[in-house]
Amino acid sequence: MTKTTLKEIADILDLSISTVSKALKGYPDVSQQTKKRVLELTESLSYTPNTFAQSLRSRTSKTIGVIIPAMVHYFFSNIIDAILREAESRDYMVILMQSNEDAQLEKKQVDLLLKKGVDGILMSLSNKTHNFEHLQKIIDYNIPLVLFDKIAKLVPCSKVTIDDIKASYDAVQFLINKGHQRIAYFRGDLNPQNSIDRFLGYKKALEDNDIAFDPSLVYLCPDADFKDGYTAAEKLINDHGTSIDAVHSITDLTAIGAINYFNKKNIRIPEDIAVLGFSNWFMSSIITPTLSSVEQNAGKMGEESIRILFDEMDSKQKGMTIKHQKIVIDTQLVLRNSC
Repeated sequence: MTKTTLKEIADILDLSISTVSKALKGYPDVSQQTKKRVLELTESLSYTPNTFAQSLRSRTSKTIGVIIPAMVHYFFSNIIDAILREAESRDYMVILMQSNEDAQLEKKQVDLLLKKGVDGILMSLSNKTHNFEHLQKIIDYNIPLVLFDKIAKLVPCSKVTIDDIKASYDAVQFLINKGHQRIAYFRGDLNPQNSIDRFLGYKKALEDNDIAFDPSLVYLCPDADFKDGYTAAEKLINDHGTSIDAVHSITDLTAIGAINYFNKKNIRIPEDIAVLGFSNWFMSSIITPTLSSVEQNAGKMGEESIRILFDEMDSKQKGMTIKHQKIVIDTQLVLRNSC
């Protein structure tokens, strides 16, 4: 079955191609009667627009690229939902890629998106990304780039984050206000900016409350996952016994790993050790005990990221100078039974 063209529709209705095109797009300078004739015929012929031809005329691909570290992460899945909803409302296709926390794969994915001619790129960087040449390449190609969550501060582009220092500070301050003094911290990998900032927030809260920082209470969790949390909790108890009265963790998944270990060893939560996570995953509300956490408002982060990207793509189309934005999403403490 051959595809019906715009010209064939115009010939059948004895109209110009531009009039048919305007009728399909709902232009006000086309009469309602003409619009009705065009729509009825296109429906009967099952006509679909040639989006490739439209893209050539508008010099856009109607496609954006999104690169995230992990698909299964509850936080990122909420961001993706917000991005997809807005892209669909604007008739844009999304090419979604997962770097698996692999910097080399991330660079390859950037190259693939550039070859596909995407109109813009949204990215949350992998934990292993130390070099930002591939980000500069996007900028050099004059493709709008918005970084979210895990960012590179020195890359000249728009960014959407939370205030990781303040969010972690507020969490530790809450624990201190509850009377906890020996607070361990399960930190993420040494490189990502959000991992660095959350650690700095932990340290500053201790210092502001005249609690000496003890590096032996900080445990590296490079993958920030369940296994890391379980292993760190085991090391914590082996090193310090139950002299520790609270744990703050870089992610909920790490905190849940710790809770699993404490439960296994009959260490009471929060009576013996309080636990406070970060991200407010769905699992945090259904484990035993339920986990207190920092709400990052992932949906809002996704909405702001895609809004800025479309603003920048529109500015580029109009030949206007792109003004980079920095948006900081508010966070809140969600208190449950683990504290």
